[in-house]
Amino acid sequence: MKNLSMLFSLLAIFAVQVDAAPSKAEAEVSKAFTEYFQARQKQDYKTVVALESKSGTMNTNSDGSFHKPLNKQSEADWKASQLGGTLAAYHPDFTELSDDVVHVRFYYEGVIETPSVTRDYRTRASMNWVKESGKWVAKTMHFSAANFGDVTVTQASDFED
Repeated sequence: MKNLSMLFSLLAIFAVQVDAAPSKAEAEVSKAFTEYFQARQKQDYKTVVALESKSGTMNTNSDGSFHKPLNKQSEADWKASQLGGTLAAYHPDFTELSDDVVHVRFYYEGVIETPSVTRDYRTRASMNWVKESGKWVAKTMHFSAANFGDVTVTQASDFED
C-alpha cells in the first residue's frame, strides 16, 4: 500500500509538471512576441510589419479612445508615427486557445517619446496571435492604462492561484 501511495504521488507530480510546460504553439509565439517587441524598440518596422497579420490588426489603444477599425499598417505608417522611447514587455503569459490562436497578456512599461511629449508609460496589454501561412503573426492588440488603484486596490490575494 505504501508503494502504491508513492506511485500515485509521483504520477500526480509528473502530471502537474507536464501541464506546466508550454505547448509548441506557446513557445513559438513567445519567440515571435519577443522578436516583435525588440523590432519595435529598434524601430525595425520591416520586421514589425512582417510580424503583423497581412489582413490587418484590430487594436485598442491606452489613450482612452474607442476601438480602432481593421488596421493595415505599413513601414511608412510606423515611421510616420514618430513613436519612440524605451518600452519593454514584462511578465508575458502565453495561453494556447486553439491550434492556430495563442492569447498573450503582459505589462508594457517604460518611457514613451513623441516629438512633443516624453512621459512615463504603464499599461496592461493583451494580444492574440494567429497562424497565417505557417507563421505566427499578431492579429489583435489591446492596451489599457494601468493607473493601479483607480478602480480597485491591488492586494496580495490577486497574485495567488
